[in-house]
Amino acid sequence: MNRIQPAVSAENLTQFETLALTSPMNLADGHARQQLTAAQGKIVAELPSLWAEAALRPVDEIEQETADAFFGMLGQHSHPAAAGRTLSCYSSSLAMEILARSLVTTSDAVALIHPTFDNIPDILRGVGLRLVPVEEEQAHDDDLPAELLEQVGCVFITTPNNPTGRVMSEDRLRRLAEQCAEHGVVLALDTCFRGFDPAAQYDHYAVLDASGCRWVVIEDTGKLWPTLELKIGWLVRSANVDLPIEKIHSDILLGTSPLIMLMVKKFAEDGADGGLAELQRTIADHRALVRTALDGVPDIGFVDGNARVSVDRLHVGSRLAMDVWSAVRSQNLYVLPCQKFHWARPHEGERMLRLALSRNPSTLLAGARVLRSALLDTAGTQG
Repeated sequence: MNRIQPAVSAENLTQFETLALTSPMNLADGHARQQLTAAQGKIVAELPSLWAEAALRPVDEIEQETADAFFGMLGQHSHPAAAGRTLSCYSSSLAMEILARSLVTTSDAVALIHPTFDNIPDILRGVGLRLVPVEEEQAHDDDLPAELLEQVGCVFITTPNNPTGRVMSEDRLRRLAEQCAEHGVVLALDTCFRGFDPAAQYDHYAVLDASGCRWVVIEDTGKLWPTLELKIGWLVRSANVDLPIEKIHSDILLGTSPLIMLMVKKFAEDGADGGLAELQRTIADHRALVRTALDGVPDIGFVDGNARVSVDRLHVGSRLAMDVWSAVRSQNLYVLPCQKFHWARPHEGERMLRLALSRNPSTLLAGARVLRSALLDTAGTQG
């Protein structure tokens, strides 16, 4: 018997995700919820000894080792080691808040990629910044107009993008950084899904430093490993960024846990030793599993054919995504309607759902079966 579902009052994507947290078929949030690998299980078993190590060793030493391991695993060998340039946070969202508070001290407008996860525009707007949409196609294919760069203090790009999975190429990043340098504009990157796509693992920091632009990068461990929300977000900046990032960081937190740092270091070392490639294969298998399970359903299609990130978008054809969402929710399956990713024009996402793939195969298969049934029940009934 299905439990009675409360009325929906979600005003952002995270609130939609929160509704799913107690469901056994939660395909909503993009956090890692698959089983630990055997190697990762051994790391978790070492937590008591890591606790003892964290209590004895200098925190700055642990932090540097962890950053070197994590950034090195992802090919970011030129990440800055100088004091105050790689700041750890409890989460990437907190890093975003610190960046937003810093930007508003020198600018009133940000050019932001469209679509993207809605907590980015919400945090930027929350400090009073005006947002100018930069369409994903334009960001990846063309120079940005000079008149756009003259009215903003920052260009903000998510790469790989969430939800599309699109990665900014090295040549395109180089040109965008050069444009930002020419106009004195800060280039901000959110790279939280970098670990899933080798195409996103060229050395961004080498490219950014060579351009001479002012830049900030947000990195994250929370999407990669199922560590029960024990994670680190990093806020990394150029030497010439000229924003009060360190001061605002210190306004909000003293530091992050050295225990979590050591755990992240161990997970990153395992990732560099083959664990990251194993994760990428797992996500590819999960994507294929879900797509196969929905094969043959009329009037649907997966939107992002080349995506390698841990989410996938499904176009539900003539149906409305919220109608499908409501139907599967009645069966305790939770997915994510896409309107709010399209923060400037929500109607563009009203016929798409995002499915999380960092789950156990049995959960994905059960969810796909519920979704298939709901889609078949609504086939041809929508206007």
